[in-house]
Amino acid sequence: MIEARTDRPPASLMYFVAQVATHARIALGEIPNPVTREATLDLDSVSHCIALLEVLEEKTEGNRTSDESEAIESTLHDLRMRLLDAEDAG
Repeated sequence: MIEARTDRPPASLMYFVAQVATHARIALGEIPNPVTREATLDLDSVSHCIALLEVLEEKTEGNRTSDESEAIESTLHDLRMRLLDAEDAG
């Protein structure tokens, strides 16, 4: 059995949504890439993050708390708007 590290938050749907959103913001160049320390724009990765959250939303329908539903919906809305802004700027 793999032992969980105690310095990380517990695995949860909310944490997963936040992780995907952070990856999207890195791909939008809003957060420097943790490996290269550079801000780069990768709109394909942003679109993929949105698609992942859309699948998560669809597959977990009826099994989420209201807070989890709100987190997914608001994160999707935010990322879609940021993607549109980035596409318009490019």
